[in-house]
Amino acid sequence: MSIWLWALLRDAGDGDQQRHRSSRPPPATAIATVIPTVNEAQAAPQLLILAEPLLREGLLRLLSQEESDGVRYSLCTDPHQLQGGLQLVIWSAPATMPAQTLLNELQHLRERWHPAPLLLLLPGEIGHPHHWLLQLPAEGVLQQAEPAEIRNAVATLLAGGRVLELRPPAAPATSSESLGLGQGLGQWLLRSGLAQIDTEQRRCQQWLERCDAHFSGLLLRARLRELAVARRLLLWLWGPISLAFATAEAPPATMPAAVATAITLRQRTAIGVWDTIRERLVAAVQAGLTNASGQLLALDGLSDVHRRDLLLALISQLDLLVTRLRCDQLRGEALEQRWLALQPEIRRLSLRQMAGDYVQLPQEGRLLPVAENLIETTDLSTEDPDLPTGLPMLAALVQAQPLLVEGRLLAPDEPQALLHLEVMISNWLIRSAEQISAEVLACCSTWPELRRYLLGPDLLATRNLERLRNQLNTQQRWGSWFERPVQLYESRRLLYGLRDGAILQLPLTEPRDAELRRLGWPQQLVTLLLEARDALAPQLQILLKQLGDLLVVLLTSVIGRAIGLVGRGILQGMGRSAGRG
Repeated sequence: MSIWLWALLRDAGDGDQQRHRSSRPPPATAIATVIPTVNEAQAAPQLLILAEPLLREGLLRLLSQEESDGVRYSLCTDPHQLQGGLQLVIWSAPATMPAQTLLNELQHLRERWHPAPLLLLLPGEIGHPHHWLLQLPAEGVLQQAEPAEIRNAVATLLAGGRVLELRPPAAPATSSESLGLGQGLGQWLLRSGLAQIDTEQRRCQQWLERCDAHFSGLLLRARLRELAVARRLLLWLWGPISLAFATAEAPPATMPAAVATAITLRQRTAIGVWDTIRERLVAAVQAGLTNASGQLLALDGLSDVHRRDLLLALISQLDLLVTRLRCDQLRGEALEQRWLALQPEIRRLSLRQMAGDYVQLPQEGRLLPVAENLIETTDLSTEDPDLPTGLPMLAALVQAQPLLVEGRLLAPDEPQALLHLEVMISNWLIRSAEQISAEVLACCSTWPELRRYLLGPDLLATRNLERLRNQLNTQQRWGSWFERPVQLYESRRLLYGLRDGAILQLPLTEPRDAELRRLGWPQQLVTLLLEARDALAPQLQILLKQLGDLLVVLLTSVIGRAIGLVGRGILQGMGRSAGRG
């Protein structure tokens, strides 16, 4: 952040340069740029900037540039300069501030300037964990912020929203060749030796082109032959022959980038929370998704275009459903029952939107509408047993009720609660799309022309399509009979989330005793085996320890003593034989 601040200070006018160079107090015109008149203060929002001198000057110039765009702020750097109410506090925290001190300062600022929102500016080298930064009590948190992000954040906070932008710095890229340790001593010696030989060869070639004397040319050619022999010797001693040829250097290896989080909440209401989550999901789907969940998904069988259309259709239908539930003003059990009753209709409408209302394909010599035929032949009323209850999610999206996240009751506009809501909605989105995709694959097995329209090119062959369906069925049976009972007994739930352009599985620990009691007897047998293993494991461990101690006693006290006696007898016999000899 200091780079653009230096640029702003460097581009200052002559009057500002004169002010910094002179020890005299600034003129009245310079003061007027910071402290507005009473009439201007009534029209312009008052902002209090708390930062180090260099950062403070940069923020003053940055926010003063908004006047050219028709936006005017009353900027103050001292609480005594305030005239009337304060609309926003901007604080730039130093990188070396301890965590507890940072929390205390934030609490003090919030108590003193309540109800004005607080914008916290953090450097990249703050040193605190990502999950801890999400819990900071501030309406706006920007890390390594750009000038445009600061302007947008100020406008959003003044409008009553929230902003979160965590961008941890990437680890500096260090070249293994510069350290000499990345590929071992032999590789480093080989590379450095070849680099020196290449440099010397180029130098000799330049001298040879300029040299006219016969004797000097002979010496230079002899030097080139000597360097060629040295190259072959190095290759023979240290490395593969491929390193002898000039190749483009690979980019230096870097550490994996830290997770970045960017949230802009324009309204701190249920509508604002849902709009933010919807925009983030739409952006993730439109950017393209890859399967990094470790599970085989039927969604992968669809073509890229129809996969994106299906996910966007589900998001659109969910948007309409949330609006409808908000108008119905249902609560509690009635809200969840309405949600469950409308799930089959949402899947059918999403399938129709993905397939297209006016698309027709041939089947057995006649044209059939694809959407109508798919809806008639598919069963989309089956409930997914792995979907969590939707009441907490719906209560937060419809009624803005608090959400329980990691043992804390948080408002939906809190960063942690919003990210948790996004994971819950992403899980519903992927599981609903997976159920629709499985039905589409079943229809494509009996309608060959449908494969060209909906599926990817790899599944045009009947063998590939049937192999995928069999693998999905086997995975589903294994998960239903073995993996799901284990997850229920361990109170674990695997949720599908969208992160960095990939579909991931995120673990969630929550009580699932009611689901555990509804299992059939074969699945309960799996949980009984787990319970028996947990009960017998300590006793078996003690038994093995006792057996180990007994084995040690046998080896040391019995067998070892017997071997010692035998050896002693042999030595005594050898001594007597030697004495007789």
